[in-house]
Amino acid sequence: VQLVESGGGLVQPGGSLRLSCVASGFTFSAYGMSWYRQAPGKERELVAFISSAGGGHSTKYADSVKGRFTISRDNAKNTVYLQMNSLKPEDTAVYYCYRASNYWGQGTQVTVSS
Repeated sequence: VQLVESGGGLVQPGGSLRLSCVASGFTFSAYGMSWYRQAPGKERELVAFISSAGGGHSTKYADSVKGRFTISRDNAKNTVYLQMNSLKPEDTAVYYCYRASNYWGQGTQVTVSS
C-alpha cells in the first residue's frame, strides 16, 4: 500500500487549496479513505472521510471544516481529493491521507498566513 499526497503550500486566509492523494497497491475503490491533519503541538485529527462505492461514497467531516472543505474521489485515477476553501490560519497543519488499517501517506504541509 502506498499513499502519496500533493497540493499543499502557503495560502492567504480566505484562499483555497486542493490536496490530492494517489493510492496504489490495493483495490482503491473497495476502501473508504480519509484525510487527517496534525498541527504543531496538537494531536492528529480526522478532517474528512469518504466511504467506498459500497457505502455510497458517503462523507463525513469534522465540525471545524464543515461547509468549507469537500472530500471526493476518482476511482478511475485511484485518487482522493480534499478541496479546501475559505482557509483560516487555524487550518495550518500537515495533512495526511489515510486508509485502514494504519496506512498513512507522508503528509503535505498546508500553511495559512498573510
